[in-house]
Order: sequence, then structure tokens, then C-alpha cells
Amino acid sequence: MKKLLVSIFALTAISTAIAAPIAMEDQSQLKPAPSKAESEQYHLPPLEADLPDNAFGVMVRKGHAIFVDTKRQVPELVGNGLNCVNCHLDQGRLANSAPMWGAYTMYPAYRKKNDKVNTYAERIQGCFQFSMDGTPPAADSETMTALTTFSYWLATGAPSGVKTPGSGYPDVAQPEGGYDIANGKNIYAEQCAVCHSADGLGQKVGENYVFPPLWGKSSFNWGAGMHRINTAASFIKANMPLGKGGTLSDKEAWDVAAFMNSHERPQDPRLVEGDIEKTRVKFHANDGVNLYGETVNGVLIGQGVK
Repeated sequence: MKKLLVSIFALTAISTAIAAPIAMEDQSQLKPAPSKAESEQYHLPPLEADLPDNAFGVMVRKGHAIFVDTKRQVPELVGNGLNCVNCHLDQGRLANSAPMWGAYTMYPAYRKKNDKVNTYAERIQGCFQFSMDGTPPAADSETMTALTTFSYWLATGAPSGVKTPGSGYPDVAQPEGGYDIANGKNIYAEQCAVCHSADGLGQKVGENYVFPPLWGKSSFNWGAGMHRINTAASFIKANMPLGKGGTLSDKEAWDVAAFMNSHERPQDPRLVEGDIEKTRVKFHANDGVNLYGETVNGVLIGQGVK
């Protein structure tokens, strides 16, 4: 029996399948209430019922709408087929899926990626530039205010400046002997292709993705954090199959992540002088485990697609 692996970027239940975000209160019906142990371990975000009926509540709801339905809400800012919820499951609430309540409380913070202290707004801008392959919203824009307010609300009661359990993707060490792209291809065919299609380009209902693309022109670009095999493997291990995280072995997670990231996607927008090798040396050589600028099966990876 085939397992249903909604790999990297699984959408929040059926939200994009019907091309509209699900109301926040309805989401509680899609999963069981957390156990006592989970409640004690992970931060529990507030409920929509707790929102005040004022401008703050309106802005939180606007941020939520953008977060779960990014492509349709702010199409001028999104260059591919993804939404924020594709990397941050359960509307940014799910522990071990880089929840917004874990991210908001950790900024301002130094990021090695750009070698400077980033504000939370700058972190969101990076997501739009790389993961969404689009245009970063201005720091003083309504879109940024909405997304920041939504994250602030989810973090209600969470400690500031403290890395809390479940706040990111749990690290999964590279298996002894490294990853195996050929084995990853087999895992993908068995468990992932049923949703994301054999060509990895996802599946749509009309113009909206039901299952998002894992590579190709409508996926994240070569500058996104998910292009790192170690990052993708950590997400997969913790969250896939959807609702059954932890059922894949570390090696399976690494292998399928390597297979996914051996395919082309939009070019790194930081491309140096049109040169892949210069870009690899400057931005990718020390950025986790990745294949940008490497040759796989005789093909140079990182040429990009449009």
C-alpha cells in the first residue's frame, strides 16, 4: 500500500484545493486536540475567538488571509505557485514546522545568510525574495504590518529571545555514508509522486495548486533555505507524511530531499555577474549541504529555469 507523502510544502488541509483560506476556527476540527504532554512541551497559540473586535483583530485576520492564501492575496509579490503555509504548516501554528510563534520572538537576530542583524520584517522579506521567488513587501506596507501582527498574535505568551521546543525544524544529522539521490528517486516515486506528480511540478485545481511544485519554475528558487538538503530533510523527517511525521527514517528523509534538490528551479536572485561558480563560492559553499554549482549525472546544477 502506497504511503501518501505530501512532501516539502504540503498545503494546509484543503485550503488551496478550494482556492480560499479556511477560517481559523474551522482548522481546529482538522486535527485532534493536543495531548497534555504536547500542551506542556509546545507553545499553544491563541484562538480566533480570543481576538478583540477592533483594528488589531482586523489586522490579524488580514495577516492570516495573506499567510494561507499568499498567491491570491498579494499576487504582485509572489513569483511562483507557493503560499506561506507550504513551509509553515497548520497556518503557521504547527510545532516543528517553523511556526510563526517560534520565529517572531527570536528577532532581531544575526543571520549568517546576509551577515547582519535582521529585523523580523527583513526575515519576512527574505521569504518573499527566495521562497516565494518574488518581490519583498516594503517594511512599512500594509502586507508587512498584517503578517507581522499575525505572527505577534500567534506568539502571545511565548518567551522572548528564548528558543522554545518546536520552534524550527528539528535537525536531522546526515546519515553515515551521506545521501543517495538514486534511492531518493525511488522513495519519491513510491510515496511523493501521487501528490506532486512524477515530474515534481505539483497538481492544480484551475489556476491554484492543490499540491505545490517541488522543483521547476513555480517552486522556490536557489536562494531559498529549502534548497539545502539538510533543511529539506529536517522538514520532511518531522512533518511527512502529512500528519504522520517521524515515520520516515533519517536516511529516507535525506535521500528524498537530495533527489528533490537535484532538480532545477528559478535562479538565485543574488547571481554574481551571471556566473554560477562565483555565486556558489560566495553564497552556497558554506550554506549547509546543497548541490548548487555541482555537477550531478553530468549536468551542472544551478542554471535555473524561467
